[in-house]
Amino acid sequence: MKRGVNKAKTNEDLSEFSLQLILHSGNARSFAMEAIFLSKQGKSSDTQEKLMEAEHEFVAAHEIQTALIQQEVNGEKFEIPMFLIHAQDHLMTSMTTKDLAMEIVKLHEKDGDAFMNLSYGI
Repeated sequence: MKRGVNKAKTNEDLSEFSLQLILHSGNARSFAMEAIFLSKQGKSSDTQEKLMEAEHEFVAAHEIQTALIQQEVNGEKFEIPMFLIHAQDHLMTSMTTKDLAMEIVKLHEKDGDAFMNLSYGI
């Protein structure tokens, strides 16, 4: 189990994990969008900071997602609520937004190499 992520034992736990996924995904998407706007203004260091903040939010979301997957792999079955599926959708669209933001930032920066090494921390 990842640091700071408890096991899901009840439907309430799954709801809490879903809320956390939505929270971290939404934050990451917002930081990625802020990075685009900052890059358009030529604020390179602020842009990089926002992309790193997005990265940290993705790591937090990924830890929750991984913990749930590990539980299932270890034989702990639970009914998947629609809310968790919705949270997963948020995570995936936010990841796409960040990927696109990185490409847009590269278009706005003279030297996009500083952003090439960012990953999802996975």
